[in-house]
Amino acid sequence: MSQAEPSFFERERDRLSLDITAGFEDLLSSSNVLNRKLEEVIGMTREYETIASLWQSFYELMRGQRDEVLEDRTTVPGTGAHVVSTNSKR
Repeated sequence: MSQAEPSFFERERDRLSLDITAGFEDLLSSSNVLNRKLEEVIGMTREYETIASLWQSFYELMRGQRDEVLEDRTTVPGTGAHVVSTNSKR
């Protein structure tokens, strides 16, 4: 066997090295795709947080107005704000 011709071991080693290199390239590519998807999800989450914050502000505003209306219901409508007693004893 001449020195110019690689042995079986060397050919097999080179083939396996190429397979491992290809596997690492696939892994890197998949990791990059996953990273981009995660960044998209995080970006969407930030958008939803903004919308959720807006709706929460609206809800709190409406709730505050509702509480004011409920507090005003201790008077009888149309009576000039006469207070109705809630502790009536008969």
